[in-house]
Amino acid sequence: MPPTALRGPAVKKSSPLLTAYRVFAYITGVGLILLCASCIAFYGFGTAGTAVAVVGTIHGWAYMIYVVLAFAVGNKLGWPMKKMIFVILAGTIPTCSFIAERKVMRQIDEQLAEGEKLELAKV
Repeated sequence: MPPTALRGPAVKKSSPLLTAYRVFAYITGVGLILLCASCIAFYGFGTAGTAVAVVGTIHGWAYMIYVVLAFAVGNKLGWPMKKMIFVILAGTIPTCSFIAERKVMRQIDEQLAEGEKLELAKV
């Protein structure tokens, strides 16, 4: 079995874990972009102090959930620790969580397609 093959129970694209991961990847990404814009408004123009506090808190909590979900998805898919760390750190750089989510879903699509090929070969 190749090292990138699915480990344990089969993962489906409609899995609640993957859906939650995808949702929080986007929430984290949008939250970080809004936080950066709020910080620019606050430090550059002296406005949006409340926005920094509110958006920062929301992004912080969303990021913690994203970390847990990314770790759970990585464990379920048998990722090496280095890959899990890169996916988790993607939530700390504006727009990178979007890119990481796309790459994760592309890998899952490839693994599912490979699994279907193996199943068809057995028949």
